Amino acid sequence: MVQKVEKIWLDGKFVPWDQANVHVLTHTLHYGLAVFEGIRCYLCLDGRSAVFRLREHVDRLFDSAQIGDLKIPFSKKEILEACKETLRVNKLKEGYIRPLAFIGEGVMGVYPGDNPVRVAIATWSWGAYLGEGAIEKGIRVKVSSYTRHHVNVMMTKAKISGNYVNSVLAKREVMKMGYDEALMLDTEGYVSEASGENIFMVKNGVLKTTPLTSILPGITRDSVIQIAKAKKMMLVEERFTRDELYTAHEAFFTGTAAELTPIREVDDRIIGEGRPGPVTKDLQAAFFEIVRGKNLDYREWLDYL
Repeated sequence: MVQKVEKIWLDGKFVPWDQANVHVLTHTLHYGLAVFEGIRCYLCLDGRSAVFRLREHVDRLFDSAQIGDLKIPFSKKEILEACKETLRVNKLKEGYIRPLAFIGEGVMGVYPGDNPVRVAIATWSWGAYLGEGAIEKGIRVKVSSYTRHHVNVMMTKAKISGNYVNSVLAKREVMKMGYDEALMLDTEGYVSEASGENIFMVKNGVLKTTPLTSILPGITRDSVIQIAKAKKMMLVEERFTRDELYTAHEAFFTGTAAELTPIREVDDRIIGEGRPGPVTKDLQAAFFEIVRGKNLDYREWLDYL
């Protein structure tokens, strides 16, 4: 469960957690057009708190709003500062930040007319997204029967709330079967992404990830790509099939919530030796050094409170 804190930022003001409510006729509640972000704040080794790649997340929030034809009634700077202030108000040294821009009540029907666009920012403590031990041991993955969105059916480059019905259905399907996460294929049958994460695989020393054709441009994905390039790893962005994934020596998911989570099994096939491999562990270690402020080469990715 989400851990309750004191305040939520709503339309420019802090309100008590239990009073951050909306009307049942809120347009987004019925039709799903909203945009959101998932952002993490980490407690660094020097005792300070820093939000990881906050500017990039705020940029993506506004890009999603542009794609969804929503006009956010605040500037990027105001949203950025509100994210940090919400952490401060709730006295969180580290945690998760969820900005959400949504269409409020007014006209009903699929055309929202002049209904107001409202913005909320919530923060809470959040540990391992895919379960305790997932980061260290890896997880079991199942290819879902649900296909990832076609690029002209839903806007795949936008973090639009309604898009995630696809994710919810896929995740519920595989969880009922006893797996930890769902992997989805694109409309041409190639590996796309998971319910909320991007995917990487390693074979013969080559790190491979799906290209930005029909997937959300993950900020953690981009971070790992930059880290891998700095380490002179061989990396390609190209499509691959599920059977190619079955023969991978290593595989892992990336995402703000999932961070860098190894995959030890796909469709009951053991990946590599069934535990995090050397490339995965190397990238994991580098990632966590960066978010904790240990590697100063990446200090521009940290926005201190």
